[in-house]
Amino acid sequence: MELRKLLEGIEIKKLAGNPRQEIQGIAYHSKRVEKGFLFAAIRGLEFDGHQFIQEAIEKGAQALLLEEGMVFPNLTTIFVPNSRRALAKAASNFFGVPSSKVKLGGITGTNGKTTTTYLLESIFRNAGYSVGVIGTINYRFGQKVIRASNTTPESLDLQRILWEMVKEGISHVIMEVSSHGLDLDRVFGCQFDFALCTNFASDHLDYHQTLAHYFESKRRLFTESLMQSQKRGRFAVTNADDPRGEEMVRGMDLPVVRYGMNPSCEVTADQIVSTFDGLSCRLKTPKGAFSVHSRLVGRHNLDNIMAAVATSIGMDLPLKPIQEGVEALEGVSGRFEKVENRAGIHIIVDYAHTHDALERVLLEIRDLQEAGKIITVFGCGGDRDRTKRPLMGAVAGRYSDLAILTTDNPRTEDPESILNEVEKGFESLPLQEWHGDEMGVWRSKKGYLKVLDRREAIRMAIRLAQPQDTVLIAGKGHEDYQIIGKRTYPFDDRVEAQKALEGK
Repeated sequence: MELRKLLEGIEIKKLAGNPRQEIQGIAYHSKRVEKGFLFAAIRGLEFDGHQFIQEAIEKGAQALLLEEGMVFPNLTTIFVPNSRRALAKAASNFFGVPSSKVKLGGITGTNGKTTTTYLLESIFRNAGYSVGVIGTINYRFGQKVIRASNTTPESLDLQRILWEMVKEGISHVIMEVSSHGLDLDRVFGCQFDFALCTNFASDHLDYHQTLAHYFESKRRLFTESLMQSQKRGRFAVTNADDPRGEEMVRGMDLPVVRYGMNPSCEVTADQIVSTFDGLSCRLKTPKGAFSVHSRLVGRHNLDNIMAAVATSIGMDLPLKPIQEGVEALEGVSGRFEKVENRAGIHIIVDYAHTHDALERVLLEIRDLQEAGKIITVFGCGGDRDRTKRPLMGAVAGRYSDLAILTTDNPRTEDPESILNEVEKGFESLPLQEWHGDEMGVWRSKKGYLKVLDRREAIRMAIRLAQPQDTVLIAGKGHEDYQIIGKRTYPFDDRVEAQKALEGK
């Protein structure tokens, strides 16, 4: 593409060189530059692309997109106020603005994003659409499944994926849009048809520093991405039960579909029955009411179902594919995922890695539990938000009969130090700290145990469990790895639970 066409819609401070040259491709990583490429120097969380300009030139870059620096002879140099936004717009232009050629929906929120994308995918397919999904677990469309490196890909990668989806004939794309993705302008320039916020709770304060910044980052999906889209028929969806749900859509000059338990919501539910086998309810919508049975377990999944139904109503879909789509979804990887066994134990693997998500899951288990004890295996990630560690400890200690503290992805932090910070959440609770040689009497009093090795923690939980007990293994969900130091090792909670069952 001719460079000047690539730069359409980009705010430029200064351009030195030939804007009519042909650009063969774009890269934001110097090692991926090829001859005739435009290299965009963006500032990352660990590295600044401006430090790698010389390597990009040596690799064959013919044009540079920079925020600062010098003009290079025989190269076209474009200076912009924000190279991330410029990269996002240039990538969209390069791939022919692919977001304008599909129905594109963005889902943000602290919890529930992934499950809601799976529900919408199932509904849209039942409505006869060809669907693509970009999310935490993977990016998938047609017969392709791409492992997700980030919930929301970097803008260049995102536009390439959308372009490939268009080539595959995808008509509808559902995308999880993270607070990082919004703050780092990864979705800048995308043409959205709808935006949905599932809920808001504390998370990622290692990056955002304050709840206010975290909230405003998520709100940008509505105030910027959706409002600046040029598509007709745009609408927003919000959770009216969430304290910040209405604030998320305040002042929007677009239709808003609200869901929740308040009868005034466009989508609400009653006649709710929830068991370990799934949940049933009647859903009331502006198009009429219908009964549904889902294999998803828990009250938190009722919120996700209502979110997907509200979005489908906003898209004016008939009730039949909505109902069939909800009922067709068998489950979501690592989201309240049951590990089947013959020992009579309820073993649940869940991605809950915030205190809000962990509380939702544990409260649900308590409601479902007919008898038996609740054993929770969990930890907190290293090099991440430290403020949530004692909060997660307090939740696990309050709602579990036995909390087993262990490693999550410790990364470069000392695992024992992480556990000590989690343990501070137990200080105000009447909990017994148990040790390995005392586990024969753990059922006599609520307590906790520290087991650094996650594999051994899972084995101990399942070994201690009796029929009708529930073992919740929280924090990693679908992940099939563990990050210790700077190395990644194979590790899957579901596989480890199965192995532990073999020796029971």
